[in-house]
Amino acid sequence: MIWIIILVVIILGIIFLYNYLVKLNIRCQNAWSQIDNQLKRRADLIPNLVEVTKGYAKHESEVLTKVSQIRTEGTMSQIAKQSEEVSNSLNNLFALAEGYPDLKANEVFKNLQIELTGTEDKIAFARQFYNDTVQYYNSAIMMFPSNIMAKILKYNEREYFKVADEDKQEVKVEL
Repeated sequence: MIWIIILVVIILGIIFLYNYLVKLNIRCQNAWSQIDNQLKRRADLIPNLVEVTKGYAKHESEVLTKVSQIRTEGTMSQIAKQSEEVSNSLNNLFALAEGYPDLKANEVFKNLQIELTGTEDKIAFARQFYNDTVQYYNSAIMMFPSNIMAKILKYNEREYFKVADEDKQEVKVEL
């Protein structure tokens, strides 16, 4: 009789660990999806901002072209680097607008700037949420006894969303 109770407890423990790890894995996928959604939102807004700005800053086409051509695809580290490039380019574009009072006063530009600034904040939040989720997941797959179930399920450590040290430079604004 005691062996049956022990067997039931072990089976319930295995089921609990399995469900726990699956839930954490899905949570990580969801957190990554949120980053992806915000990056796509930003990518949709940028061409509109560039088009509005082009009319005012024709001779600044290099900045505008760079902002509109950066894509966020590839590995996580590549996406992090590209995302940081877009953020830096947008900062340069907003600084560029300071030299064009008519552009700054343009309602469409103002609205796009507000939307992009809000999106940048959402991206930062989504990155933080993803990294928190990955930290929780990575801890779970490394701790005993869930590490045994993680190995059986072939769950591996996930990569954090981080920007390389060489990309953490101060943004230089040139007008």
